[in-house]
Amino acid sequence: MPALLLTAALCAGFDHAYGMSYLPVLAPPTPAPVDARTPQKAAAGMADRVVIKKAERRLYLMQGDRPMRTYDIALGYQPIGHKAREGDGRTPEGRYTLDWRSAKSRFHKALHVSYPSAQDERRAAHRGENAGGMILIHGQPSSRDGATRIEGDWTLGCIAVSDAEIDEIWKLTRDGTPIEILP
Repeated sequence: MPALLLTAALCAGFDHAYGMSYLPVLAPPTPAPVDARTPQKAAAGMADRVVIKKAERRLYLMQGDRPMRTYDIALGYQPIGHKAREGDGRTPEGRYTLDWRSAKSRFHKALHVSYPSAQDERRAAHRGENAGGMILIHGQPSSRDGATRIEGDWTLGCIAVSDAEIDEIWKLTRDGTPIEILP
């Protein structure tokens, strides 16, 4: 019971975990169709894919089979399991792409993950639920001092890093970069 009260207090104190609206200030561009199953050739010095290991709370920028950078991450406030519906606090698992980016979101930069897939949509519809969406890799909330990071899993399903880290990830990825999110 104390953990439940603490969670409720934290969410209330963080403007509903900064997640009542992950919508960017400006409407996102219409992404070019990208097939998550087709690897995109990365430019020299760029990551050719992103791997998230939820249990480790780590994000890896990969070049081939080698990590070129690694980052500590925060996940959704219910981090275990695949995202099933809007509002469940889970970070999805599976293969997606980084399909667009925004420098004008509620966070210090945001890279959009192409969740939900058609399969995610079908599963949710079968249960009569909304699969949710607007899953991002983002920095800290714009209303905070970006030099400090919020500790623990606090998002509504996104992947959060520090502001300096999202700046680096932003520079080392491009739209169309595959992302694999593992349990």
